[in-house]
Amino acid sequence: MLSDEEEKPIPTNVEKPEEPSSMEAGRRGGHTIREKYGDDYYQRIGKKGGMVLKERRGSEYYRTIAQKGGKANVNKYGPDHFSEMGKKGGNTTKQRQDPDFYSRIGKIGGAARRHKKTT
Repeated sequence: MLSDEEEKPIPTNVEKPEEPSSMEAGRRGGHTIREKYGDDYYQRIGKKGGMVLKERRGSEYYRTIAQKGGKANVNKYGPDHFSEMGKKGGNTTKQRQDPDFYSRIGKIGGAARRHKKTT
């Protein structure tokens, strides 16, 4: 029997638990934050951050980064990609909406255009 002063030998055949990858650690942290602050937490802080950025850099900044992103996507996927995405979006909208949808939005757009000309 070992006395309190003697050290117990450390077993060498015991495996150390693996540390989670950074992706796994981030996922766990994200879930913890969502549980603590609610589902809309990231939306709220994103909106705050966007407002601060707009105040600091102006609304033109968003236009510039959107153009850069658009050009990068054209270079990556080609111009036909956007045509295909537009068709997919149009077909999905057509399936989800009632038959009078396009008639209604056309009238709204026409009324807005007429209103713009008269002012």
